[in-house]
Amino acid sequence: MNPARIPEEFPAPSYRGNQEEALERIRAAFEAGNDVVLVRAPTGSGKSLLARAVTGAARRPEEGDSPSDAEAANTRASLDPTGAYYTTPQVSQLDDVAADPLLDDLNIVRGKANYDCILPGETDTPVDRAPCAREKGFDCRVKHRCPYFSDRSIASNRRIAAMTLAYFMQTAGSDVFRKRDVVVIDEAHGLAQWAEMYATIDLNPRTVPGWDDLQVPDVDDDPDAAAEFAEHLAARLGRRKDDLISEPELTPEEAAVRDRLQERISELQWFVEDYRDPDGTTTWLVDQGEASVTIKPLSPEWYLHSTVWDRGAKFALFSATILNKEAFCRGVGLDPERVALVDVGHTFPLENRPLYDVTCGKMTYEHRDETIPEIARTIVGLMQRHDDEKGLVHCHSYSIQQRLLEHLTDFGVGSRVRAHDRDGRDDALATWKATDDPDVFLSVKMEEALDLEGDRCRWQVLCKAPYPNTRDSRVAHRLEQGQWAWYRRAALRTVIQACGRVVRAPDDYGATYLADSSLLELFERTRADTPDWFREQVDAMTEPDLPAFDPAAAVGGDPGPRPSAGGTAGRRTDSGRAARSNQRSGDERSAGGQRSRDRSPLADAWDHE
Repeated sequence: MNPARIPEEFPAPSYRGNQEEALERIRAAFEAGNDVVLVRAPTGSGKSLLARAVTGAARRPEEGDSPSDAEAANTRASLDPTGAYYTTPQVSQLDDVAADPLLDDLNIVRGKANYDCILPGETDTPVDRAPCAREKGFDCRVKHRCPYFSDRSIASNRRIAAMTLAYFMQTAGSDVFRKRDVVVIDEAHGLAQWAEMYATIDLNPRTVPGWDDLQVPDVDDDPDAAAEFAEHLAARLGRRKDDLISEPELTPEEAAVRDRLQERISELQWFVEDYRDPDGTTTWLVDQGEASVTIKPLSPEWYLHSTVWDRGAKFALFSATILNKEAFCRGVGLDPERVALVDVGHTFPLENRPLYDVTCGKMTYEHRDETIPEIARTIVGLMQRHDDEKGLVHCHSYSIQQRLLEHLTDFGVGSRVRAHDRDGRDDALATWKATDDPDVFLSVKMEEALDLEGDRCRWQVLCKAPYPNTRDSRVAHRLEQGQWAWYRRAALRTVIQACGRVVRAPDDYGATYLADSSLLELFERTRADTPDWFREQVDAMTEPDLPAFDPAAAVGGDPGPRPSAGGTAGRRTDSGRAARSNQRSGDERSAGGQRSRDRSPLADAWDHE
C-alpha cells in the first residue's frame, strides 16, 4: 500500500465538509504503520468517496519486480498482494455505489441468484439454476457473455472489486478472489454480529432436505451432543448430495436441493472442526425447538480470520457508529495496538437535525400495554404538526407495528398511514418513497441503510429503545456474564443509525422524536461511548408543543401554526408531560407473528465451481 496516494485518489472534483482533513488523517494513520484504520464518520460525510480514495492506494502490479515465470508470479502474489476489495453488508449500499458515476471503477459482482441466464428458453432462470448448474459436463457456448461470469471475471481482474460482505466471506479460499493488498469495509460497525449470523447453523424442515425423516436427539444446550449429531447429519447429507451429483441432469428443484445440502454440509463440518479443536476459542450455544436445532457461535473470531482478515494486508473500516475502539477490536478478533481510530466531525448544522422528547412511558414488555396507546396519540399530534410532510415510525417489531396501526386506524387517520409485512417490505418502502403524499410509514428494522433525503421524509419517531432481544441465547449468555456495556452500546448504535435516516446532506433537515422514556436513560448510561457530534444533539434536545389531539386535522384539517423547518419548539416542561400522560387510553389487541425468511444469507454467494 502507498498511503501517500490516498488524497490524490479521491474521486470527486472537490472536497465537501471534513473530507480533505479525513483523508489526511487516514493517510497518516497508515503511514504510522497501522494495519487497520477505523474511520468513524457520520452520515453525509461521503464515506463511499473516502473509501474509494483508500482503495486507490493499493499496491499495483507494476510496483513490484517482474517475475521470471508463473511459479514466481504466484509466490510474489501471495507475499505482495495487489489491488483492493470494497465490501459492505448492505445490498442497498452496493446499489448506491453502482449508481454513483464517481465510483464507476469499482467493479461490482453479486451472487449467482442475482443474474438471469441468457440461453434461449432460460432467460427467466437465475444463473444458479441454469443448465451449467444442472447438467453434468455442460459446455456453455456463451459463458463469455454470461452476465454473472462476465462480472466475476471483470471484478477478479481489475484493481478494485466490489461485493456484498456475504459474497466476500463466501468466496474465501477461492482461486478467483485471492488475497488483495487493501480491503475496505463500509458500514463495518456490525461486523461481529454479521459474522455471528453468517456462521449460525439453522436446522429445520426448510433448510435441511429430509429433516422430517430424521431422528433428532436431545441436543438442547449441549454442544457435545450437537457436535456428534452434526457429524452424523453431515455424513447423511453428503450421501444424498453424492446421489444427486451422480445424476447426468437435475431439475431446477433438484439443483436447489443439492445447493442446500452443500451449504448445510459445509456449515456442519465447520462447526464440528472448530468445536473439537483443542485450541479453539469459540463458545457455541445450542437451541432446540419442536422441529428445529440452531447452533450459534459467540464472537466467532475464527470465522472472521478465515473469511476477512486473511483476505487483505491493510484494512479500512468505515462506520458512523464504531463506539468503542477496544470493545470493537475484541469483538472482531483484532489487536487494538495495530488499529488506529480516525474521528471525522459532523458538518451538518445542529438545528437541521434536532431531537425532540415526546416520551410517553416505557416500552418494556410489562409497560407496553399502557404506553402504546399514548404513542399512537402522539403520532396523531405529529401528523397534525407535519400535516404536509412525510413521516417514518420505527416500530422495532411487527407486534408493535400492528398495534399502532390498529390504534391509528381507530382514530380515523388510517388513510395517511402505510405499513409492510416481512415479504413485501421492499415494495411497500419503494411505493411510499415514490409518493408525494404526506403519508406516514410504519417500519420495522429499517434503522440502517435507508436514504430519505429531502422531501422523502421530514420527521421520524423512535418507538422503542432498540436493545437486543434477551430471548436470544447469545444475548442472554452475554448478560449472564455481565456484558451490560455491550448491551447498551448495541442499542445506542442502532439509535444513532436511525437518526441519520432523515438528514442526508448539509442543507437537508429532519426531526427525530423519541417516544420511549428508556431512550433517555440509555443516553445517560452511554454518554462516555457517544460520539461528540451526537452528544451535542442529545444535549440540545427539547420537548415540542404539540397541537391538541385532533385526528381530523391530521388528515387534512388545519393544525395551526408550526415551527419553521429544523427549528425548535420550546424547552421541556412538566405541563407538556402532564398533558401527554392524560392522553393514555384505548384497548390493546394482540397481533400474531409472521414466519421469518428461510433463505440463507450466504445462498446467493454459493459457487459450485
